[in-house]
Amino acid sequence: MFKLVKYLKKSIVLIIAVTILLFLQAACDLSLPTYTSEIVNIGIQQGGINQIVPDIIRKSEMERITLFLSQEGKEEVLSHYVLLNKEELNADEWSSYLKKYPLLNTEELLVWDKKAKEILAEHLAMPVMMTSNFESESETSTQMIAKITSNLPTELTKDRNIFEILSMLPQENLDTMIAAMKEQFSQLPESIITQSDYAYVKTEYKAVGVDVSKIQTNFILVVGAKMIGLALLAMLASIIVTFLASRIAAKLGKRLRSEVFHKVVSFSNTEMDQFSTASLITRSTNDIQQVQMLLVMLLRIVIYAPILAIGGIIKVLNTNTSMAWVLVVGVSAIFALVAVLFIVAMPKFKIMQKLVDRINLVMREIITGLPVIRAFSTEEHEKKRFDKANKDLTSNSLFVNRAMTFMMPTMMLIMNLIAILIVWVGAKGINNGEMQVGDMMAFIQYTMQIIMSFLMLTMVSIMLPRASVSAKRIDEILTTQNMIKDPEKEEKFAEQVKGLVEFKNVSFRYPGANEDVLSNINFTAKPGETTAIIGSTGSGKSTMINLIPRFYDITEGSILVDGVDIRQINQHTLREKLGYVPQKGVLFSGTIESNIKFGNLLATEEEMVRASRVAQATEFIDDLTEGYQNSISQGGTNVSGGQKQRLSIARAIANNPEIYIFDDSFSALDYKTDVALRKALKEEIAESAVIIVAQRISTIMSAEQIIVLDEGRIVGKGTHKELLKNCEVYQQIASSQLSKEELDYEQ
Repeated sequence: MFKLVKYLKKSIVLIIAVTILLFLQAACDLSLPTYTSEIVNIGIQQGGINQIVPDIIRKSEMERITLFLSQEGKEEVLSHYVLLNKEELNADEWSSYLKKYPLLNTEELLVWDKKAKEILAEHLAMPVMMTSNFESESETSTQMIAKITSNLPTELTKDRNIFEILSMLPQENLDTMIAAMKEQFSQLPESIITQSDYAYVKTEYKAVGVDVSKIQTNFILVVGAKMIGLALLAMLASIIVTFLASRIAAKLGKRLRSEVFHKVVSFSNTEMDQFSTASLITRSTNDIQQVQMLLVMLLRIVIYAPILAIGGIIKVLNTNTSMAWVLVVGVSAIFALVAVLFIVAMPKFKIMQKLVDRINLVMREIITGLPVIRAFSTEEHEKKRFDKANKDLTSNSLFVNRAMTFMMPTMMLIMNLIAILIVWVGAKGINNGEMQVGDMMAFIQYTMQIIMSFLMLTMVSIMLPRASVSAKRIDEILTTQNMIKDPEKEEKFAEQVKGLVEFKNVSFRYPGANEDVLSNINFTAKPGETTAIIGSTGSGKSTMINLIPRFYDITEGSILVDGVDIRQINQHTLREKLGYVPQKGVLFSGTIESNIKFGNLLATEEEMVRASRVAQATEFIDDLTEGYQNSISQGGTNVSGGQKQRLSIARAIANNPEIYIFDDSFSALDYKTDVALRKALKEEIAESAVIIVAQRISTIMSAEQIIVLDEGRIVGKGTHKELLKNCEVYQQIASSQLSKEELDYEQ
């Protein structure tokens, strides 16, 4: 998989942009549970009050609070509060304060100057709780008051509240008493102290006429607006990331398809033999699609999930470390499930692509060989063959999909069980005053985010083996070394001769074979002459002429074209000199004109018509309604075998080559057309070298040179008459095709 990373170099800027956007999205997603907690804890439970330092307080209440402060603390607190005095304020300021605090006409109020918040909070936390506790007249405060007043004279406590009593005590006694009360209150959880302080501030705001409902509403609306903004920002980041990730993956797919295509086009027959056609098609389409899909997931999830998981863990630890063990339990359960899934399903993922290859191969063979299948009535056998490949792929896919189907509900079950466990443990913490409801809700959300991160990584890890196999299969094509390479420095053809082909001590062995297919081949094909090659089936005729265009490279010896070894010439330059007509005529979808001009797009109308006339193709082209514009279907299935061969020959002639190579290209022609075609070739391409591979004696009788092959060796060389006299193999071939009278006449 990593071998294909180099193809992402051009997309590095987009990948960086995706990473930045994913950090932004994760930051937004991780902020939402915090704001949810604030809405519950502060907006609902605390009425929107988020500080224990009141903005406004009655002077009488401040006197009560300061009873529980040291002299230093009292001076610090009072230095940050200002008494609202009508004489010291102008009319507008007084009117503004009066509108906000209607009690101002009847009560002296102190306003906080908004400074030293943390210091004041530290000073006021315990005194405010004590004040609130004594004002609440709860059972606890009643018991505490009774304990305090039990040792005091009745005259001192009669008709006086606790604050009046405390203010009358000597400072030394008061300090001792307050220290004892602080010691007692310090045993309480911090959350109970802060909640009590918030409740006191809310009560005080009500007492001075502040609209506490408006404070609560404003707080919830502000936090809610922030949450909506963050959600929209996360959504926008997600959309852009998905768009960019898809674009990056699409570009990678385009590059890989282009690279694979150009690589396959450069393959010689040796490399093509390593890969089946069906496999090459699968690798160029399905395999690249698998890699493309994985890349989207990698960019979208593999970068995002760790950010979300690590951020969630940090947030969880900051929220409540006492419940961190719940997270460990959840993640461990996820890992256990993933491990089981990997052990069970992973082998099936790895063989998926081979099964896709197999079904493509079977389908291609059946579809292309349908006429033969019908002719031999083997439809049922082929159906069974396809059904087996289809069932293998289906059963493998079903197994994988069932494993995935099992995984998702199990994941959801784990998540729900973890949520229940958090509520169970959190409820105890809330009951004991160790945490708040909002904190528990935030903990649940962060835990779900962390588990979902691992779930997303699991989904990618499941896709990874199949995509890795696909990437390996693609890389096999891209890294395959071409056996046939162009020379670093190309030699030039001799100018004094054109169309000369020489075989000098040529031997050839297929890669991996133990024996030579061709041995010690020596002959010369001269321009203006026809060199024919004949022999029994499997004697090496087609193999020999396939060495000229370098479809294979020779094992020993040398092949010279115009006096230059073909291995010292670029393949493109060499093949421009050749007009090659394969044994099986190959036509491409398009028109007759596009097929004839396939090798020479600049060919004129006259050249095209001439090539068709020489190839004896005009007789059926002129009968067509659209003539040269008549469409040719894929593979030339809408023309006969003889018409296909004639169009293939016309294509070679239109290229005006110096050397013609016909690999048994007249086999589908009737005798009359064969004779007319050879006569036209003799007249029209008299200056070119013609090399013909044939099975019929009648096709090569007039050749200036006939080469007879037998088991990869030349056993005869000469004209038709010469070979009838001195070559036993040729005599056997001739006697099997010609009558006794014809043989006697030729001799």
